[in-house]
Amino acid sequence: MARPVNILHLHSTFDLGGKEARAVRLMNAFGDKARHTIVSSIPGALSARQSIATGITYEIAQNPPPLTGRPSVARYEAIAAYMRRFDLVLTYNWGAIDGVMARRVFAKGSPPLVHHEDGFNADEAGGLKVQRNVYRRIALAAADALVVPSETLEVIAHRQWKQPAGRVHRIANGIDTARYATKPDPKAIPGFVKTGKEVVIGTLAGLREVKDLTTLVRAAGGLSGRFRLVIVGEGPERGRIAQAAAAMGIADRLVMPGFLDRPERFVGLFDLLAMSSRSEQFPISVVEAMAAGLPIASTPVGDIPRMVAVENQPFIAEHGGEVRLRDAIQPLLLDADLRCRVGAANQAKARTDYDEKQMIVRYRALYEVVMGKAGSLT
Repeated sequence: MARPVNILHLHSTFDLGGKEARAVRLMNAFGDKARHTIVSSIPGALSARQSIATGITYEIAQNPPPLTGRPSVARYEAIAAYMRRFDLVLTYNWGAIDGVMARRVFAKGSPPLVHHEDGFNADEAGGLKVQRNVYRRIALAAADALVVPSETLEVIAHRQWKQPAGRVHRIANGIDTARYATKPDPKAIPGFVKTGKEVVIGTLAGLREVKDLTTLVRAAGGLSGRFRLVIVGEGPERGRIAQAAAAMGIADRLVMPGFLDRPERFVGLFDLLAMSSRSEQFPISVVEAMAAGLPIASTPVGDIPRMVAVENQPFIAEHGGEVRLRDAIQPLLLDADLRCRVGAANQAKARTDYDEKQMIVRYRALYEVVMGKAGSLT
């Protein structure tokens, strides 16, 4: 049996989110063909490890070179030396771009490297920073490949980061769609019981500024009809979200259970998914909701207008803001048959276009091409 491929994963955080969930699904799919070392530059931000399957060989790096800080030749050299222990290096988002820059500065003896870009934080939600764009252009010249999940990011990679077509690979995020077609667990959301007498508006998001969940709360506060608003996630914006609900007079309709794993257990308890984010690319939560047969009401960020079925497109707000989002949610709130028709169309599209089998095949093939004869994940 061939030696397992030794893969290094450089993350700014390994708390469970969209990119971390995808990285873990790929780790699980590669099975005993690979062993993994995971770097999280935020100590203790490791909740995604709970989703790694039993039998997968991995370790959390102890005292790796810091991925963040002022530009430093010494730090780049330390990162490059650390990476040389591995057969393949996978870096994720801006928080790990210094791993790519380290390979640019100290290329000799470096293993193949694939960088993944999934989106932007609040500080770039309104526009990309010029200095970061320049830094990305310089660093990404050293990557063997750049992977993006969305058409929006693919355009940015070519136009703003000046990446050649052969380096950029668009691979849509995928999930095990069949798992979301099963009956949800009625007890999966602590503190919430679905009564059937109200429409459940749900969302899954880190409670961070860029997700703009106070806008969702204000939009819900203007709705006509009976509803509960369930926001699954954890983060620093919890207090502001609760305050917004109190100000709108809907505090008794808001449920915030915190972070919950295995969303296939509870997404089906929602009647629709609502998204208020100021910056997304190809959000996994939208794919999960589609796979569960839900309609989506959302701001028009990233690829969301193109992700959903044609039948769902009227419920993607033309512009941001609470009034536009409220108006996108309102018809779905009032019409159960409409929710059913739109949800069924979304579910069919998710099964056809976003099942993880296709995603895994494409990632495996890309990593193997980059490694050449150095290793196989098949």
